[in-house]
Amino acid sequence: MKFILSAPLKETIHNFMRKAGYFSLGGSQERELNYIRPMTGRAGYPRFHLYLRKQGEDWALNLHLDQKKPIYEGTSAHSGEYAGPLVEQEAARIQTVLRNGL
Repeated sequence: MKFILSAPLKETIHNFMRKAGYFSLGGSQERELNYIRPMTGRAGYPRFHLYLRKQGEDWALNLHLDQKKPIYEGTSAHSGEYAGPLVEQEAARIQTVLRNGL
């Protein structure tokens, strides 16, 4: 699910994502920031996975739910859900965190 966080943010994007319960996996080859929020445990699955890219003054977010770890080593293929109630609820939660400045 893709959506936009409109500028200006009251703090850095890293601090905002941390307040939203995400932690960084670093950047990707495409100059995107990479964040996850496990639903159970710090490194567990399922987990929400976000790619963020600066788009002018705003941030473009691409959210999906990783259901399980990739099966084959060295691949990025996984059981990801890019739509559905859980993904929609998480996108709404992130936007609420932004509005409320939590």
